Amino acid sequence: MICKQIKLPVLVLCFLGFCSFIGGWTAPGLAVETKQIKNIYPEQEWGIGAYVRSASIPYDLGDGRVNSFIPVLFYEGERFFLNGMEGGATLFRQNRHRIELMGRLRFFDIPKDYQNEVQGDTVDFGLRYRFQALDDTYTDIELMTDDHGRWHANVWLWHDFVWKDLGWGDLELSPFAKLRYKDKRFNDHYFGLTVADVGDGFDLSLGARARYHVWENFYLIGRVQSTWFEKDVRELPFISQERVDEVYFGIALMNNKKEKEKKPSLTNNAYLRIAHGWATYSNLTDILIGEFDLDSDRNQLTSLFYGHPLTDELFGFPLDIYLTPGVVWHWSSSTQSSSQEYVVAIKAYYTFNWPVRLRVGLAEGLSYVSGIPHVEEQNMIEKGDEPSNLMNYIDVSVDVNVGDLFKSTSYENLYFGYSIHHRSAIFETASQFGRTSEGSNYHTFYLQYHF
Repeated sequence: MICKQIKLPVLVLCFLGFCSFIGGWTAPGLAVETKQIKNIYPEQEWGIGAYVRSASIPYDLGDGRVNSFIPVLFYEGERFFLNGMEGGATLFRQNRHRIELMGRLRFFDIPKDYQNEVQGDTVDFGLRYRFQALDDTYTDIELMTDDHGRWHANVWLWHDFVWKDLGWGDLELSPFAKLRYKDKRFNDHYFGLTVADVGDGFDLSLGARARYHVWENFYLIGRVQSTWFEKDVRELPFISQERVDEVYFGIALMNNKKEKEKKPSLTNNAYLRIAHGWATYSNLTDILIGEFDLDSDRNQLTSLFYGHPLTDELFGFPLDIYLTPGVVWHWSSSTQSSSQEYVVAIKAYYTFNWPVRLRVGLAEGLSYVSGIPHVEEQNMIEKGDEPSNLMNYIDVSVDVNVGDLFKSTSYENLYFGYSIHHRSAIFETASQFGRTSEGSNYHTFYLQYHF
């Protein structure tokens, strides 16, 4: 009961106390001025983009192909990584050997009219062992499972090479071959559709992924893949194809590969952001033009985000870009139970150096909730759609430097701002987000401390 009564002022006081502890804060007029913290953060390997995916449908259900829009993030750190539709953590690394805990998006390709009801796309989790035989050749061995224990094992063979100076830039190609073993439960569910006894089996995939450097930070990205099924799958009465094909084509913003060395030190620092917000039934467009329709049930959330500096420029313009993972607590109310939300995104800030520093920010990423928020569920019911736990995430923000407002260096690492916490499925274009047009929005106010 006590937790339910926590309000924004209490959270603000706790955050100010935390910042005082880690940053040596003092209130105005109480003690000596503090100097702005300047830790050294080197430029990181990063990227953000989107694919359009087109895949053939193996089942005899009328439509022959299905398309989807897929936002993707890229990041390569010492411990954590994001690589388009997969991500995870490196548990062990030594010479040419690596062991990783990872998750990967896997598609269940059926006609889009059925996708919201079936919600078949899933994220598989498991372990991967990578052996780098040569600098440009490596082997991956994976053991993966969905959230119901239906598992499969993969062996990948990869070879990387570069065609230099093609038009504007270099073309990077990575051909691959994949042999996949699927256990009986996996095959019976995803190919037997729970009505046919398929048994375990192997399938084979061949393909390649590509990246072409167009200009500065702008890239074209793509992938093609064909998968051949085993006999027991091919002979199922509702399987209409012996082979399925996938084609991905997209664009991305990434490190400029023409710059041989990354910056050893960036101008932007890491941050922590704590926010509290209230649900609204207004859509994102209405909010941006100043129209608000607050949730009468006053459903609320509290979030904590960390910002890890990636770079301080894009196309030569001064943009502070961060990888920003976060955790969100949706408070219980008369219409919903408490639930957790997990976010990973890339966010960019642009600073206006007026009499006070004013920043605008925009983040794009992924959001997963353990329980569907009430305002989101109501939007789905009105539309007649099934909700999805995994959705696209957008954060739009504006903030001001508190030190500039109070003319005190004691607060120059602190920003106060407003942001829109947005979850959506991108107008029914994304099968992995449940093929719905609905979502949810929250008005939030935050304090953000850079260290």
